[in-house]
Amino acid sequence: MDHHETDIMEPEPTSQSLNLAPASCEDYRLLAARTLPRPLFDYVDGGAYQEYSLAENIKAFERCRLSQRVMRDVSEIKTDIQLFNEPLSMPLIMAPVGLAGMLAQRGEVQAAQAANRLDIPFCLSTVSICPLEEVATASAGNIWFQLYMMRDRAIVKELMARAQAAGCHTLVFTVDLAVVGARYRDLRNGLAGGLGPMAKARLVFDYLQHSTWLINVALKGRPLTFGNLSSFVPSANSLGDFKQWVDSQFDASCSWHDIEWLRDQWPGTLLVKGIMEPDDAKAAIRAGADGIIVSNHGGRQLDGVAASLSKLAAIRHALGPKAVILMDGGVRNGQDMIKAKASGADAVLAGRAWAYALAAKGSQGIETLFERWRAELKTSMALTGVTNFSDITPDVLDV
Repeated sequence: MDHHETDIMEPEPTSQSLNLAPASCEDYRLLAARTLPRPLFDYVDGGAYQEYSLAENIKAFERCRLSQRVMRDVSEIKTDIQLFNEPLSMPLIMAPVGLAGMLAQRGEVQAAQAANRLDIPFCLSTVSICPLEEVATASAGNIWFQLYMMRDRAIVKELMARAQAAGCHTLVFTVDLAVVGARYRDLRNGLAGGLGPMAKARLVFDYLQHSTWLINVALKGRPLTFGNLSSFVPSANSLGDFKQWVDSQFDASCSWHDIEWLRDQWPGTLLVKGIMEPDDAKAAIRAGADGIIVSNHGGRQLDGVAASLSKLAAIRHALGPKAVILMDGGVRNGQDMIKAKASGADAVLAGRAWAYALAAKGSQGIETLFERWRAELKTSMALTGVTNFSDITPDVLDV
């Protein structure tokens, strides 16, 4: 195993990092590694194949340098933005994370409630544990819904109708999952099946060692099924049954004509997620999308693809200054929001960050982490001489 794989796959929490209050995303990651059974932690933490793109997403932000400016009046800093006529306290959306209800008791509900308190949107995954209706009822916040194109279009139409009835105004359609990228960690841990008797025994032992998770999630967090899809697979008896059905439903024939069909069906804001090239960005807008999300699926699909951040400038140039461009992949702190904005994004999505915090400290962990990000954003804006997030330009980068 090379050094890169060791850093990402084998978190080694130190007694100091776990006993003190978590300050950074990495601190919450270490706590999540201790809290969750290994298969669940690896599911959240891992990427496709050798995880090169997963690492590159983070490294791209690390390489991006800011330009320090002094003697500016930075006594008042504005981090809030307007996005599709909705006010956000900062340029951050909680990205869709599948199976989040396996990370904490009714995890998606807790996450949505944190987003509501933070005044930022929460995007619910199609493959969430908690159904749309439960999440919407528990939170009065700005709920987005992420959707895959299923082979059965009647299911797609029903999910959109449910999202609309639940009060969702923004639909995020993921286009980079025509086929599922292999994730070695999931294969090793048996999430894709195929384990022998000894490996299954070791897996059971690992789950049994995490007593807090067993009580709060496995017992008190039920039902542990894909809540949005349970009515379509009534005979399913386990998450494995649901996963097999979901994988069979991904439509590899999906094309831009399907985006046009979605546009006709969906009355609200339509975002296309998974764009990495200018030509695809233009095609998404032509098909009726109100905006795009530049994303390599967090390095979980095509390993070896470039970092999301590195694609922003070319896509912004192709679409022009008025297009709504969001991005995700590698966002780990408040400074990353500045770097993304300066590179061409209007706002960012973060998924793993809130998943780590949820697993470690529940809803309060998410709120604490993202309030810290907002403080980091304000401090960094002040030290780069910018007082309004919307005014950030490429000039804040030291290139």
